[in-house]
Amino acid sequence: MKKLIAIALVAFLGLSTAKAQQVDLRKKISVSGSAETEVTPDIIYISISLKEYLNGKKKVEITDLENQLYAAVQKAGIAKENLTISNLSSWNYATEKKKNPDFLASKQYRLKVSDLNKFNDIIGAIDVKGIENTNIESYDYSKMESLKKELKIKAILAAKAKATYMVEALGDKLGGVIDIQDGGDGAMPQATYSNVRMLKSDMAGGQESAELDFKKIKLNFTVNTVFEIK
Repeated sequence: MKKLIAIALVAFLGLSTAKAQQVDLRKKISVSGSAETEVTPDIIYISISLKEYLNGKKKVEITDLENQLYAAVQKAGIAKENLTISNLSSWNYATEKKKNPDFLASKQYRLKVSDLNKFNDIIGAIDVKGIENTNIESYDYSKMESLKKELKIKAILAAKAKATYMVEALGDKLGGVIDIQDGGDGAMPQATYSNVRMLKSDMAGGQESAELDFKKIKLNFTVNTVFEIK
């Protein structure tokens, strides 16, 4: 009985080794396909910093500047929840004012827009002397996931088309796909935009501010494939 078990074990191991040593003799072609497009970000987060200032002996209060900002945002048709306070210059600037009458309070806001030109209109409606700083914090594209899917499908089809004409040029036919490898999701490249930080100085100098807009950015996705050649 032990002898039969030993024989069976040796046979099983031999069969497994033979299978492991089998070589894939199928004719194959490895090709890559890519697809690209250009999009304009439609989710843009901008920081706005307002600060009190002295107009002669009179102080322009932060509440006045804030009211101007809120009114401009409303006029631009932007939802009020898209404007939030992100930081205060002091944890309790009311107390600070009592201690120091010359204290100039500041507030930082975060504004979400889909069109930078609306931001241009908003800033133009605020007392320019009360604008301490503006900056684009981040951006995104609302349909990014569906766009990735669309581009990767196009990349696979491009790979198949490439493999087809290469194989047929040799008088063969393209078989089924053996392997597909996603080239990965590349990071969204940095978009180019007008320098928002300079908007304040442009307006102060009486110059008409440049139209603010993101230039279109290019997205490219690659898929690596292996097809059988019949």
